[in-house]
Amino acid sequence: MDYLYHPFTSRRHTVFAKNGIVATSQPLAAQVGVEIMRNGGNAIDAAIATAAALTVVEPTGNGIGGDSFALIWTKGKLHGLNASGPSPKSITAGKVKALGHDNMPVYGAVPVTVPGTPASWAEVSRKFGKLSLRETLEPAIRLAEDGFPLTPILGKYWRIAYDKFKAMSDNSPEEEKMFAAWFETFAPDGRPPEIGEMWSAPGHADTLRQIAETDGRAFYEGPLASKIAATVQEHGGFLTEEDLAGYEVKWVDPVSTNYRGYDVWEIPPNGQGMVALMAMNIHQADGVKPVYGDVETLHRQIEAMKLAFTDGKAYITEESEMPVTVKELLSKEYAEERARHIGEHAMLPEPYDPVKAGTVYLATADNEGNMVSFIQSNYMGFGSGVVVPGTGIALQNRGADFSLDPEHPNYLKPGKLCFHTIIPGFVTKDGEAVGPFGVMGGFMQPQGHFQVVSNTVDFDLNPQAALDQPRWQWTGGKTVHVEPDFPNHLAQALQRKGHDIRIMTDSGSFGRGQVIWRDPETGVLQSGTESRTDGAIAVW
Repeated sequence: MDYLYHPFTSRRHTVFAKNGIVATSQPLAAQVGVEIMRNGGNAIDAAIATAAALTVVEPTGNGIGGDSFALIWTKGKLHGLNASGPSPKSITAGKVKALGHDNMPVYGAVPVTVPGTPASWAEVSRKFGKLSLRETLEPAIRLAEDGFPLTPILGKYWRIAYDKFKAMSDNSPEEEKMFAAWFETFAPDGRPPEIGEMWSAPGHADTLRQIAETDGRAFYEGPLASKIAATVQEHGGFLTEEDLAGYEVKWVDPVSTNYRGYDVWEIPPNGQGMVALMAMNIHQADGVKPVYGDVETLHRQIEAMKLAFTDGKAYITEESEMPVTVKELLSKEYAEERARHIGEHAMLPEPYDPVKAGTVYLATADNEGNMVSFIQSNYMGFGSGVVVPGTGIALQNRGADFSLDPEHPNYLKPGKLCFHTIIPGFVTKDGEAVGPFGVMGGFMQPQGHFQVVSNTVDFDLNPQAALDQPRWQWTGGKTVHVEPDFPNHLAQALQRKGHDIRIMTDSGSFGRGQVIWRDPETGVLQSGTESRTDGAIAVW
């Protein structure tokens, strides 16, 4: 990657370091990670500490009650962690329909699944950390107790969430009761905190302390677990103490594709990382050499992503429930077949026929060679809106992505993992680590992964420039959203190719990412952080 002097003007500069880097969306969380490395921890300890701190300083995107995934490079090997939680064992599609729902509800207690995040911290610490979980969570506990001032993007999304839950509460006495603990926790003065205003979370600190002192078990067993289950059931949900007590994270073998000489790695299903790999394969099979700033390249990338995403949404769920295998979807034959559908004009994609053939992200690295790509989320901002009183635990709503259609692979069943949006990424070359990368933001994530990898590999952009490049986002049919600073002449050219181009007035829906690459000869680390959020890189 010879990209240090590419002519593209970045909004920020790539940051370099030798001993360690932490890149994430909140400056205080990034500093926590470096503090842990300075105190004897490795990049894996730093990732845990940063992740815990993010539940405090960015509750608009993640929390203790969410899920996590990680790709961890250590001692020359890449490890995958799936810490997504299954649906409750007592839930069924019939029971949800009996409550009056034709589709899975988005908010409230019904879509609450088992949270995997606390277990992920404990498991990663046990397996690869140098410090105890008590030591790695201490800075997050301190932040929650002492408080911190809200940053601009955080304040913006906090206000949006407040307005959303306020509107729902005003329209329904039942929802007013269900969201009352959310307002007590995140709007204790009857309003969301303002940008620059101090906010603290003593209940959150106490929960983190219990998790730290028990290596995570306090969340899944005992009084805290009982309180979590009781809160969900009080508001009509299905999560039980048994669901929590029986939860275990899964170590998985990452899946990859080779994109123009670089191996790009993702977590296997139930995550949507497969979509990014499928899009890269289709784009590569298309046979047209990518050209920077060229409308034909953009058109073919969008069409490749359409095809990959259409198939991903149709087939990806818990791997044992998929009607087509991972191997088939990542095969050369599949990519070539789908690439044949790409023409000169925008298409309306149909799913491939297998018979015929809310989130935060962080990256860390240290001088021992350890590198971590870590992502965790409550989904759709604060998640379900259900908060366990006095604990700071905002519960996720991952179950919203289940289908109530028995013919759909993602059909709701007891104890099942649903299609999952959050995905960490990693790049290697010739068996050696290049580094972690990720772009958070719902269904933008695989599209962001594809664009960041292409910007890096195809166009030689440095880490910061690869993140800053104006993005596009396919949203369905022929509709493509582009950022406010997307080049107008390219937007017009795409329109002429049949794409329904919508120029957005805000960049908030286009993902927020981080990148760390390691120079294979010198070991020097270089990193970029997202200019679309309050991102920061802390170095050592």
